[in-house]
Amino acid sequence: MQLNKIPTTIVTGFLGSGKTTLLSNVLKQAAGKRIAVIVNEFGELDIDSELLRSCPLDCPDEGQEATGQRGDDGFYELANGCICCTVEEEFLPVMEQLVARRDDIDHILIETSGLALPKPLVQAFNWPGIKEYCTVDAVITVVDGPAVAAGRFAHDEDKVQAQRQADESLDHDPSLQELLDDQLSAADLVVVSKNDLLNDEERARVQDIISHEVPNTVKTVYIENGEAALDMLLGIDAATESRIDEVHNHHDHHHAHGAHHDHAHDHFDSFVITLGEVQSDLLQETLTQLVEEHNIFRIKGFAAVHGKPMRQVFQAVGTRLDRYFDRLWQPEEVRKTQLVFIGKGISKEQVENILHDALSA
Repeated sequence: MQLNKIPTTIVTGFLGSGKTTLLSNVLKQAAGKRIAVIVNEFGELDIDSELLRSCPLDCPDEGQEATGQRGDDGFYELANGCICCTVEEEFLPVMEQLVARRDDIDHILIETSGLALPKPLVQAFNWPGIKEYCTVDAVITVVDGPAVAAGRFAHDEDKVQAQRQADESLDHDPSLQELLDDQLSAADLVVVSKNDLLNDEERARVQDIISHEVPNTVKTVYIENGEAALDMLLGIDAATESRIDEVHNHHDHHHAHGAHHDHAHDHFDSFVITLGEVQSDLLQETLTQLVEEHNIFRIKGFAAVHGKPMRQVFQAVGTRLDRYFDRLWQPEEVRKTQLVFIGKGISKEQVENILHDALSA
């Protein structure tokens, strides 16, 4: 792991596999370790009431009584010094807020939804703005031991299937078997829950299924009641983002054969465009138009503005575009404009052509 990067653990697994219980037990053991937790829905994380202070990060009143209500920004402070937040729409803004607080955070835990594939999420750790500050310590895949032993994959397959069908943005083609395979394919550690409900024969059957999907270098641990020692789960230093593109799964196969995907955990595009000196108002107008007409989530960067001695910063968040001068250009610096674009289904060549045409008009 590179120095000063926040280690991040991604916990994946089907609904009912035991992810939430595992995370709650990690928080109980935190003991001074400041852990930020990202969950899809706060209500899914059954944190004991004494752990929850229910106060947003920017809470001005230290004596504010815990109300159990979510902070306006979706963040909660936990009584043990940990942070909890929800990510209902975009992953990047949440990570940016945590990066801004990196001096207060020792570790990040992300609990994915039961149907999420870890690969696209891990790939996001190669995005500009995240890769400089965070690394994936490990992907932990939690599997329901008794369900897998019985060939069911999930404790309540009907409930998992209903969850899939209710979300129109999810690809319904891969089977539950394939989804489980894909969650295992990215694993740096496999945790088999409900070990106390397995006999030796069932345990061997589970291990056989897992060993077909993960290399023997990936450890499998069997736990009960979500209880596992912190040093078993954290500090693996896998830097998973550096190898994730080599992981092939069923989702890639379905995508290659024309399946349509448009959900938050799918692949994102990011690229950098470099230009020369620009007219500030014209650049702002063009970037605003790009955001309105294309699926662009973020634009971040700086511009060299004609006739101005200072560098100008541009940041687009959704449809809001901010610009401000941050510092003087240094004598040895090349005056240039550099912008990072992050979105889905966007083409660098197309965006580049639009910018060149507009700015040279």
